[in-house]
Amino acid sequence: MQAFHIVGPAPLYTNSFLLISEAKHAVVIDPAADAAEYEKILTQQGASLSAIYCTHGHYDHVGSAEALARKWGAKLYCEAADLAGDTMFPLTRADSGYPEGGQVSVDELAFTVWHTPGHTPGSVCLLCEGLLFAGDTLFQGSIGRTDLPGGSPKEMDDSLRKLAGLPIPRDAQVLPGHGDFSQFGWELEHNWFIKNACR
Repeated sequence: MQAFHIVGPAPLYTNSFLLISEAKHAVVIDPAADAAEYEKILTQQGASLSAIYCTHGHYDHVGSAEALARKWGAKLYCEAADLAGDTMFPLTRADSGYPEGGQVSVDELAFTVWHTPGHTPGSVCLLCEGLLFAGDTLFQGSIGRTDLPGGSPKEMDDSLRKLAGLPIPRDAQVLPGHGDFSQFGWELEHNWFIKNACR
């Protein structure tokens, strides 16, 4: 697997990721940057885009999703609850949602998916080969906002308790939607929001 970290535009600097399988089939997680940035890497690596996984539907995480899906014929994943077609949730359609606790995959890139509402109704976290793509559910030492449309403090607490009890390796790298990366074990031990939710 090849993995690339791509940062979306200011002022939000959303973290986005491009993974390429050994067979040169690619997955984009949270296509926040301009489509040309992903296409440049795909061309350089001789890869084609097979799937787009959105951790949730906020505009800063799906900016080039439709353009990439059209150009490459890639399958677009986003939960129906986040497909409002408005300013905050611009997507109106997706090819699929996610199976709770199940897997979506491209070649050897197998992602286990858990629904983690709280930041948005359709938020998910995806685990692939020790990489936890947490979207705006979990940040380094913090969590995503719950005061935006569709947010829920109670659902966020439920999702944090759920994450704490899942079979996620403690050394899994947490790759959040914004900010620095961390390790899942560190979050369990030091993230006040998780500790408070698990009391």
